[in-house]
Amino acid sequence: MSEVTYDVRQLKRARYAVAAVFCVHGAVTGSFATRVPWIQEHAGLSAGLLGLALAFPAIGASVAMPLAGWVSHRFGARTALRGLLALWTLSLILPSLAPNLLTLCLALFVYGATAGMSDVAMNALGVEIEGRMKKSIMSGLHGMWSVGALIGSAAGTVAAHLGADARLHHALAAAALTAIGLIACQGVLDLQAEPEDVAPPRFSLPPKSALLIGAVGFCAVFAEGASLDWSAVYLRDVLDSSAGVAAACTTGFTLTMAIARLAGDAVVDRFGAVRTVRVGGVVAALGGLLVVVAPHPAVAMSGFALLGLGIAVVVPLAFAAAGRSGPNPSQAIAGVATITYTSGLIAPSAIGTLADATSLVVSFGLVTVLACGLAVFAGVLRTDGREATPVAPADAPAGKP
Repeated sequence: MSEVTYDVRQLKRARYAVAAVFCVHGAVTGSFATRVPWIQEHAGLSAGLLGLALAFPAIGASVAMPLAGWVSHRFGARTALRGLLALWTLSLILPSLAPNLLTLCLALFVYGATAGMSDVAMNALGVEIEGRMKKSIMSGLHGMWSVGALIGSAAGTVAAHLGADARLHHALAAAALTAIGLIACQGVLDLQAEPEDVAPPRFSLPPKSALLIGAVGFCAVFAEGASLDWSAVYLRDVLDSSAGVAAACTTGFTLTMAIARLAGDAVVDRFGAVRTVRVGGVVAALGGLLVVVAPHPAVAMSGFALLGLGIAVVVPLAFAAAGRSGPNPSQAIAGVATITYTSGLIAPSAIGTLADATSLVVSFGLVTVLACGLAVFAGVLRTDGREATPVAPADAPAGKP
């Protein structure tokens, strides 16, 4: 990518623009998630068939993400992000239009593919800005994604409460989010490939540099997926909680992650990525242990909150480390993203399968073990012989990365 030097004001503007992109990306996910019951009823699917269909976003993302680096190289970072984000926001319309299983699977494949490619493009730009600003911003960017998901979920909840047709709801949401996304993309860095830069392959396996970093992200995303999908069930089935208390546990976990991500950059700048993840792993493991031994719903809810707090910044820091781990940031980020998406795909079903064979308590014992892995293997986030994110004053002069 180009070595153009940007001043502090330009970099701050680009940071806010990318933050808005992250928020839009999250809002699409939140808008979709709240209308899944409507989509299931419209397509006439059983719970089992719906579960099959819901695997296709992750499949589509895993297949398409390696292509994002080539698109950014071919068209430039700003143009690529603008196009990929628009495809993602507009793809929100497709699932609610599907009348049966086959068309829903195809729609969700496209939905996941555009989600994954835009995800890689926006994270690559975030890593580039972080490197030029010489301060951590990735945790806050992912926090804005969580804020967007909460906004999209809230709007979807209102639409569902009013009995609105999901086709109309998603058409209006897609139009609004596309417009906001296109405006936000105007402010991101307009990075262009140099003539001597070698184009990344259209499709490739994750580079070796991304595998260990991706493994750390895998542990965090597995714990996140397990907690999001199973925390309410855990409180209901294991601790005999009411439906309201069980739902509040999931909401609390989500809010904890969002708040921790928004505050995470200051922590990373103070202590560095490796120490932050090590401490986070210990906190997450303690949370998992509380869940496993909890005699009362309040203890389990505290455990899930600690899990959310401990894993919140791991994925942003994994993307940041991947972006510095080799000559092609987009390809490395795509590799890490592929691994983490795979973790998100298998975590809910793995927890359910293990629970059927043993119990939910044993399943969250596995989550606790994986959380310990964060503390043990955090060192892989040190990609250049020092902490992945150097400490520098917020107003440090910007220069070449």
